[in-house]
Amino acid sequence: MEPKGINFAAMPQTAINVVTKPAEFFQEMPKTGGFPEPLIFAVIMGLIAGIIQAILGFIGLGHAGGYDGGVMGSFSVIIFMPIAAAIGSFIGAAIFFVIWKLMGSQENYETAFRCGAYLMALSPITSIVGVVPYAGGIITMAIYIFYIVTASIHVHHIPSQKAWLVFGIIGIVFGAIGLFSEYKIRHMASSMDQWRQRGEEYRKSARDMGKSSEEIRQQAEKMVEQLKEQAEEAKRQAQRNR
Repeated sequence: MEPKGINFAAMPQTAINVVTKPAEFFQEMPKTGGFPEPLIFAVIMGLIAGIIQAILGFIGLGHAGGYDGGVMGSFSVIIFMPIAAAIGSFIGAAIFFVIWKLMGSQENYETAFRCGAYLMALSPITSIVGVVPYAGGIITMAIYIFYIVTASIHVHHIPSQKAWLVFGIIGIVFGAIGLFSEYKIRHMASSMDQWRQRGEEYRKSARDMGKSSEEIRQQAEKMVEQLKEQAEEAKRQAQRNR
């Protein structure tokens, strides 16, 4: 399919259908038709997810701004997410293609790619859900597992029990890894905040010490001046008494 034949106007409804009627969508999804349309769909969904993450990051929520990323950190995700969606679509399709083949699918790589690309319709939703500490990652993984299983059943004709077993195990493994990673990131961020606070306290103490040292120096200079004046006065009195 040439890019000029891509129906951009239908993409919002496609995204809605993927989210609200996944079984029906994957039953009717064309298994062939070229890479451009699903790729562009994935990139657009990535862009929308990036905008959502940027807004959340700007107000201090989510990964874009939760770790002192600032305004630039919040909005750089708008550029990163579409690129990640494009690259991730091909890599993810290769991984799913191998898994589905091992499970008995007769479909080719293009079909796996189309499934993965259209699943990007979930990314704006998971961008919001992912804000919730720890639970967000688990919910996100559960959402993707449900939709991947649905695609496995209705596109690749894999038995439901088998699909749930395989992708359920994969989801548990990656969910555990995600939880551990999030814990380490949050723990690291907390440690960095503590070090920053300590550094600020040390700088404040140093400023206070510097200020105290300056006051002491000024007092010492004053005392020296007073002693000089007293010595001069004593010298003048001694000269007068001769």
